Amino acid sequence: MEIVNVKTFIMNAENKNWLFVKIDTDRGIYGWGEGSLEGQEKAVEQAIQIFGERIIGEDPRRIERLWQVLYRHGFWRGGIILNSALGAIDIALWDILGKFLGCPIYQLFGGQIRKKIRAYTHVKDAEHATKLKNSGFTALKAGGWPDQQYHLWDETKLRDHILSIQSVLGKSVDLIFENHGISSPSRAARQISSIDDLNLLWFEEPTPPDNLDALARVRENKFKTDLATGERLFTRWGFRRLIERQLVDIIQPDVIHCGGLSEIRKIASMAETYYMQLAPHNPRGPIATAASLHLCSTIPNFLILEHLQSEPWFRKVQKEPIKIDSGYFEIPPKPGLGIDLDETVILSNPYKAITYKGAFYGDGGIADV
Repeated sequence: MEIVNVKTFIMNAENKNWLFVKIDTDRGIYGWGEGSLEGQEKAVEQAIQIFGERIIGEDPRRIERLWQVLYRHGFWRGGIILNSALGAIDIALWDILGKFLGCPIYQLFGGQIRKKIRAYTHVKDAEHATKLKNSGFTALKAGGWPDQQYHLWDETKLRDHILSIQSVLGKSVDLIFENHGISSPSRAARQISSIDDLNLLWFEEPTPPDNLDALARVRENKFKTDLATGERLFTRWGFRRLIERQLVDIIQPDVIHCGGLSEIRKIASMAETYYMQLAPHNPRGPIATAASLHLCSTIPNFLILEHLQSEPWFRKVQKEPIKIDSGYFEIPPKPGLGIDLDETVILSNPYKAITYKGAFYGDGGIADV
C-alpha cells in the first residue's frame, strides 16, 4: 500500500477554523487527521503540504518510521507549527492502519481500559453553569476573566467568581480554574492560596510555559489543590523536565500539537511512572476529539478530556456524529478513528480570517493572553 495524495481543508466553524488533512492510498483507503491551531491554520497547512510531498509513495502502515523521518530529517525540529503538522499526518496514518486491519485504533493500542470517556466543557458564570449542569456535564472549567480584562482580577474577586459558580453546581459537579499562564510565581501562589479550600479539580497553568523554575516556585508552596499544565509543550522532550521534576499533578498534552497519537502515548507512559494523570487539551474539531477518545480509552492514567462545544458544526461535519451523553463520550467502534467527515459541509464553510483580541493594561502595556 502506498500514499498517493495528501490534501488539506480549512473549515470555518463560527468563531474558529478547523484544519483537516486527508491522506489517500492506492488501495482506496483514506485517513483523516487534524492540525487545527488558533490563528495559525494557514502556516500549519503549508507545513502539512511540505511534509505531504515527502511521504508520497511511502507505505502508510510504517507509522513510526514516517514519524521519525518527518521529525528528524528536516534538521529543524519542534515548535508549534511543525509539530501540529506532524500530529495531523500521524493521526491520519493511524486512521488508515485501523481501516486496513478492520479494527478501531484503540485495539491497535492494546484494547480499551475504559468504555466511556468523561468530559468537561467551559463555563462563563453561574447562569451558564446551571445550563451546563442540566445538560449532564459532571465537570466544568472556568476562566477568571471578564472580557479579556483578567489581569485586573485580584484574589478576592477570583474567590468570589469561583464561589458564585460552585453555589449552583453543588458537590455533584467538579470545577476547574484556567489561569492561562498569565501570573508571576508570587501572584499565582496568592491566587491558589485564596481558593485552596474550595476543592477544585485542578488549577491550570499557574505561570507561563517558558520557565519551569517559575512553576517550581509555585509548587514549593505545597498547596492542597492539584496543579496542571502542558497544553503549550511539544513532544516527549518538551515534557521530560516537567515530568521528572514532578512540578504538577496533571499534564495536558494536545494530541495535535504534541506530535500526534504516536507521541502522546509515549508522553502518557512517561507521566505514568511519576503517578501523574492526563487531562488532554482538546478545544478542537471532531478528528482531534476522536483521536483523543481512542487514546483516553487505552491509557491507565487518564483523568478527563476537554471538549469545547462548537455546535452545530461539530456534529454537522461528521457523517455519523460522535455521541456524548451525561458528560461522557462514547468511543467510536468502527475501524480506524471510527468517524468520517462530509467534504460537502467542509467546502460550504471555507476559511475565514479571525482577529483575536489581545489584552492590555490600563497604561496600554501588553498583557499575556
